[in-house]
Order: sequence, then structure tokens, then C-alpha cells
Amino acid sequence: MSESTKNADETYADIDSEDKTNSPDKLDAEILDNSVDDAIALYRKVRESKNKEPTEKEIADIEKECEIIRNRQIITKDLQHKPVEITSKNGLVITGPPTLTRFEKARIMGARALQLSLGAPIFIEIPKNATTSLEIAMEELKQRVIPIVIKRTLPNGDYQNIPIDQFA
Repeated sequence: MSESTKNADETYADIDSEDKTNSPDKLDAEILDNSVDDAIALYRKVRESKNKEPTEKEIADIEKECEIIRNRQIITKDLQHKPVEITSKNGLVITGPPTLTRFEKARIMGARALQLSLGAPIFIEIPKNATTSLEIAMEELKQRVIPIVIKRTLPNGDYQNIPIDQFA
């Protein structure tokens, strides 16, 4: 083995042995302690710089608030949010506008027109002037008889399932 390969192996061995002595938990705790102390020092500086000469009462208030900051729970891991269904007591629409949006209307009419064209049963009396499945779907939507549920989802994953007949 060449001289440079032996030196590289020894260097890697030294680095590996150093990593074992400094555990990540110990380093994280030190970083958190330092960040809390830095936050408190900055908070004191900001509060004390507002007044040229703080009174004893103001100093005592600053000390209390610094103690509150020091005793706060530090969140080091953000827990994953589990999506939850939003329900309302009276069947009210909580997420989004209380009416169907133009996008929801288009989606419903398109889906229902496809169902009708593939032979799905019709829920209304067919109007005399209706010539296409889309016109029948529009009339069904107008009468709110289509058995479709709209799922409105919030950015955090929470959602609300709303039947069409609940919209204004």
C-alpha cells in the first residue's frame, strides 16, 4: 500500500473516532441552549434600548419575561399533521364559499354528462328542449338532485365533504 493511502486511512479512522465521542444529542442540546441565551440577550437589548434609563420596575418586568422565555418548551421536531374531516352541526359549508364555484360546477356537469352518456339513470323529467347529456346534467344541477359530494380540502390536509343540496 502506498504512503498516501495509509495516511488517508489513518485520517478517516481519526475522524470516525471523533464522531463517536460527540453525540448528536449533546451537540443539539448545546446549540439549543446557546440559541435560547442569544434570544434572551437580544430581547433584553431591544427592551432596554427603548428607554434611556429603565426603572427598577421595568427591569423587573424584563427579568420576568426573560425567565418566561427561558422556561418555554422548545419544539425540535415538527410532528406530521393528520388530515381530519371538518364537520358542522347544521350542515353548513365551513370551507370555502357557501355556493358552488365555477370550477366545481364545470367538474360536476362534465362528470354527470359522461355518466348520462354511458347510460346512467336520469333523476329529472327530461326537458323538451334538452338535446344533449350536458343540457340534462345542467338541469339536474340546477334542481340539485345529483347525488355527488364535493370534497373541499384546506392546505393543511383537513377537508369537508359537502353534498350538493347543501349549497345555496
